[in-house]
Amino acid sequence: MSTQDLDLAVIGNCRISALVSPEARLVWFCFPRFDADPVFCRLASGSEEKGFSDVVLDGFASSQSSYVRNSAVVETVLAGASGAKVRVTDFAPRFRNFGRITKPPQLIRIVEPVTGMPRIAIRVRPCNNYGEPVMRRSIGSNHITYWGEKSVIRLTTDAPLSYIESESAFVLTRPIYLVFGADEPFPGEPGATTRDLLARTLDYWSDWVRGLSISYDWQEAIIRAAIMLKLSNFEETGGIVAAHTTSIPEAHGSGRNWDYRYCWLRDAYFVVKALSRIGATRTMEDFISFILGVASAGANEPLRPVYGIVPSEPLDEREAPLLAGYNGSGPVRIGNAAAAQIQHDTYGSVILSALPMFIDARLPNPGDETLFRFLEPIGEMAARYAFEPDAGIWEYRGRQRVHTHSAAMCWAGCNRLAAIAERLGFHDRAAIWDAKAEAIRGPLLEQAWSEKRQAFTAAFGVNELDASCLLLAEIGLVAEDDPRFAKTVSAIEHELFRHNNVMRYATADDFGLPETAFLVCRFWLIDAWWSLGRREEARELFVDALNHRNRYGLLSEDIDPVTGRLWGNFPQTYSMAGLILSAMRLSRNWEDRYWRG
Repeated sequence: MSTQDLDLAVIGNCRISALVSPEARLVWFCFPRFDADPVFCRLASGSEEKGFSDVVLDGFASSQSSYVRNSAVVETVLAGASGAKVRVTDFAPRFRNFGRITKPPQLIRIVEPVTGMPRIAIRVRPCNNYGEPVMRRSIGSNHITYWGEKSVIRLTTDAPLSYIESESAFVLTRPIYLVFGADEPFPGEPGATTRDLLARTLDYWSDWVRGLSISYDWQEAIIRAAIMLKLSNFEETGGIVAAHTTSIPEAHGSGRNWDYRYCWLRDAYFVVKALSRIGATRTMEDFISFILGVASAGANEPLRPVYGIVPSEPLDEREAPLLAGYNGSGPVRIGNAAAAQIQHDTYGSVILSALPMFIDARLPNPGDETLFRFLEPIGEMAARYAFEPDAGIWEYRGRQRVHTHSAAMCWAGCNRLAAIAERLGFHDRAAIWDAKAEAIRGPLLEQAWSEKRQAFTAAFGVNELDASCLLLAEIGLVAEDDPRFAKTVSAIEHELFRHNNVMRYATADDFGLPETAFLVCRFWLIDAWWSLGRREEARELFVDALNHRNRYGLLSEDIDPVTGRLWGNFPQTYSMAGLILSAMRLSRNWEDRYWRG
C-alpha cells in the first residue's frame, strides 16, 4: 500500500472490527476488542510493510469491492491480466443462537476461485505492542499461532500452512477458509462451519435492517450509516466509539492525531437522536444505559468528556514509537488526554441523551421519578458551570473560555429537566428548573452575541465564529425564525463555508490554522438552511455531501475542502449520525411518493 487513503470498508460484530482495502488487504484489526493493541496496523505504519494480511493474485490488474447488500459483509473480486479471478469474502460472525447474540472475536476470510486458474499467495504479518512485528509462531495440524509479547492470535485454516508460512504462490483450485481469532481450537471443519457462519451472519444483518424505520429518499445511504453506527457499538457495555482508528490526522503533518476508539459524551445527543430516528431502539437504550452508568460513577463529581468502552479504565495518553503513522504522518497516540479536560457541555449531553426514556413510548422501561431524581444533580452541575471557562466542544488544549456551545448545552439540560418534571407531574420542580434555565438563557444570549459580527460567536467576549452555533436553534435556545439565528448562519456561511464544506472555525488554535473541514458541520448547516426555509439549497448541499462518501458509503471525520480527500479517524460516528439526521429531515414523505409515484 504505497498510497494510502480512506477508501476502506469496516467489518465487525459489536465486539471487534477491522478495516479492509479495495484490494482485500486487512489493514487495521484491534484484538480482542475495539480499543486493544492492533494485530493488523498497516494503516498506521507509514511505508513499512508490516501489520496486515492479504491475498496476492499473480498478474493482478484490478479489483471490485463492495458490501453485500444490507450487511456488514464485504466481497472483493481480484482480477488478473490473464483473466483469472478470485473472490475474497470478509466478515465477523454475528448471529442469533438459542435466543442470544453470538459474536466471537473472530475475522473470517473466504477465498475462492471465480474464473481461470488463479495463482495466489496469502500473506499474514501480524504485529503486537503497537507496531512490533510478531516473529515467533508455531504450526499445528490446521492452524498457525502467532505469539506476540503481549498478545496471541491464531489463524485456523484449511489452506496449505507451508504456503502461508513461506508466503509462496500456489494455484487456487477450491475455496479456502481462514479464521483469525483467539488461541483456541476452532469448533468444526473450517469450510462447512464458516459457510454456515456466513449465512447466519447475513441473515442477522438482513433482519436487523428490516427493523429500521427510514425515509423514502436516500435509503441506501441511511442503511449503510445505520449499520456503521451499530458496528461502533461495543455491545458488552453499550458504549459507542467515536471511530475505529487512532491517529489518522486531520491533515497531513498537522499533528492533530488523536485516538478515537472511545466514547465521547458530546456525541451522545446526536447518536441517540439518530438511533431513535431510524428505530434502532435497543442499541439506543444500551447506549443510554452506558451514559447513565458513567454519570452514576461519581455523584456530584465533574463528568469527564470521554470514557473508555469499559468506563473505569484509564485513558492516559502516550505515543507508539514503532508506528510511523498514516502515510508517515505521526505521531500515533494511544489514549486521549481529553479525558482530563473540562467540558461543561457534557452535562447537557447526558440529560438530552436520557430524554427519550421519558418520551419514547416504544421503550419497555420508561423513565420515572427515580431516573429524574438521578438526573437532577447533573442538572445542578450544568447550572453551576454554565458560565465557567472550559475547553469547549473542539477540545482546545492550550486555552479555556466560556464557550457558547457549552453554555447552551447547560441551558438545554436545565430546560429538558423542566420538561421532564412537567411530564411527570412535578410542577414545583418544573418551575425550579425553568427558572434555572432562564437564568442561563438571558445572559447567554446577551454575552454570546457580537454586534460587530452580527452573529453568535464561539465564546463570550470574542468575535470569532464557530460552526457549533449552527446548533442553537436545533437545541431550542433560539427560535428558528429568530433574526439573530439567521444572521449567525449568514456570517458562518461567509467565513467558514469553503467549497461546499464547513470549517469548525477559521482562527489559529494550539496547532496553528486548521486546514480541513469538519464533515458533521456540513450537516449542521444543511439542517439550519432547512429550518430557515432554504430547502432546495439544503437538498443540493446534502446530495453533494453524499458524493464525498468513499466507495463503501462511509465518511471519516474531516475533508480537504479543495481536493475532497477524506481525513481524520475513520469511520466517524459523528459524521454518519449527521448524515442520518439530515437525510431523515430532508426526505420526501412516504405517503406522497407512494401515491404519486
